[in-house]
Amino acid sequence: MMFRIILIQVLALLLMGNVNAQKKPAFVPFINKQHYWVDSVFNSLSPKERIAQLFLVRAHTNLGQKYIDSVAQVIQQEQLGGLVVFQGGPVRHANMYNMYQTLTKVPLLITFDGEWGVGMRLPDSTLSFPYQMTLGAMQNDNLLYEMGREVAKDFLRMGMHFNFAPVVDVNNNANNPVIGFRSFGDNKQNVARKAKAYMDGMVDGGIIASIKHFPGHGDTDVDSHYDLPQLNFSRTRLDTLEMFPFRELIKSGAPAVMVAHMHIPAMDATPNIPSSISKKVVTGILRNELGFKGLTVTDAMDMKGVKKFFPNGEADVMAIEAGHDLLEISENSARAIDLVEKAIKSGRIKQTDIDERVKKVLASKYWLGLNNYRPVNTNGLTNELNRASTKSLIQRMADASVTLLKSNKRIQSFDTKKSTAVVSLGIKSAQEFESGLGLQLSDATNYYISGEESQDQLKQLIKDIRGHKQIIVAIHDDRMRPRNELPIQQPVKEFVDKIAGRRTITIMFTNPYALNTVKIDRSSAILLAYQNEGFMQRAALKVLLKQIKPTGKLPVTVNKKFSYGMGL
Repeated sequence: MMFRIILIQVLALLLMGNVNAQKKPAFVPFINKQHYWVDSVFNSLSPKERIAQLFLVRAHTNLGQKYIDSVAQVIQQEQLGGLVVFQGGPVRHANMYNMYQTLTKVPLLITFDGEWGVGMRLPDSTLSFPYQMTLGAMQNDNLLYEMGREVAKDFLRMGMHFNFAPVVDVNNNANNPVIGFRSFGDNKQNVARKAKAYMDGMVDGGIIASIKHFPGHGDTDVDSHYDLPQLNFSRTRLDTLEMFPFRELIKSGAPAVMVAHMHIPAMDATPNIPSSISKKVVTGILRNELGFKGLTVTDAMDMKGVKKFFPNGEADVMAIEAGHDLLEISENSARAIDLVEKAIKSGRIKQTDIDERVKKVLASKYWLGLNNYRPVNTNGLTNELNRASTKSLIQRMADASVTLLKSNKRIQSFDTKKSTAVVSLGIKSAQEFESGLGLQLSDATNYYISGEESQDQLKQLIKDIRGHKQIIVAIHDDRMRPRNELPIQQPVKEFVDKIAGRRTITIMFTNPYALNTVKIDRSSAILLAYQNEGFMQRAALKVLLKQIKPTGKLPVTVNKKFSYGMGL
């Protein structure tokens, strides 16, 4: 009896210890409180060094040692607040972080654009999760929370702290050139739910997440990297649609918000002013109306969407004036810091505002544990970023995303022993889907359509293909990112239309909007697998072989035939 009492007491203590150890305080209230470490670090910095805490500089390891050294010089001279990290390799990145961290009085805040994980920038040696559009089809949001936890593990293992994700733009423009597959879809509630699960997973995992691109970049036909998009919507429309996910996630404790470079007259009628540097947008709407008290961060300040009309560092000053805590990738951070310092001296910017923001940035570093900074241990790093548990989760997410748009009956009647034509568009040789299917089929012929065939060749192929009892049409988008349209010519479109009949199962490994490119409506069954990666090809193959049931639902309305929520 005594042993049982002692055992219960020990278990209770262990459980209490686990709860206390793994739960950080809520981020937003924490960074708005006073902390001794924050005050002591703040007091140790010069006025210029304080301003520098608000700036993030670009960093790479794929551009050579000279580039790495040039950034090191900037960091050391200017004592900047942090990095925005781009392409390279994980071990090289970690070594770079370790070196840069020795050059500053205050540990650097290391940020990264990892919408689908660290593989977004390090695809050759780390894992990528499915794109947000693919995940918008899932019906189990708990998988997204798990993804957030896994992404946080990868970040912390590499010595990174802040992910510019998730995208919460409602992609209600099929021709959007910059968001598209990066969005969870065109339904604002689904976008908000999915984004919250991903965000919560990352924050509970110990990193900062930033929802983007406020107030909503989903209905634009201009890429703000190259020009300034114009959003001529009413304030009512913006409030009820574009801003809906932002409002919901701010209520749920979003740590950070990234503001986009867009001109929105209903929010600020100043000619050509980007929302990112508008005080009416950043302070007036985001801060005051929506009550956001977390970190605000600009989209990259070297993008033409912001510097086109406000060159030579003026945009940097206006971003600070607008109310931002962090500026991502100034064209010239030394110039920007000098200009901000002059703006403070002239009274254009209040010193108290700067001090408050610097302390928020320092408090963010304190929340992350950077007051006890330790260098990254690179031993076994690449292996630990390729965990079996992560690979398993990625496949489960892919399996949960596949969407059957037409005829489950035809899938159920698919027979691996019947004569089958496997017609693949967009690739020149077998990929995982074709190889895996080939192992299961008793009598199969593969056809690879390059688009270079003559009309006579296509006519003969149609005859050959129709000689089989079953036809599988696999449409691949083998480009780096799934586009809204497929790069196929009219003769191939007509070829697909002619073989997409009652014996045909068509499988799309591409963006759902590409359903508008080819006429596959007459296919007996249509399976949408969203992207061309191996995990999606394996998921589609499992459905075809009746190993799993497709549970995904279409996350966007493509046209009148294929609308949001479809999925058998």
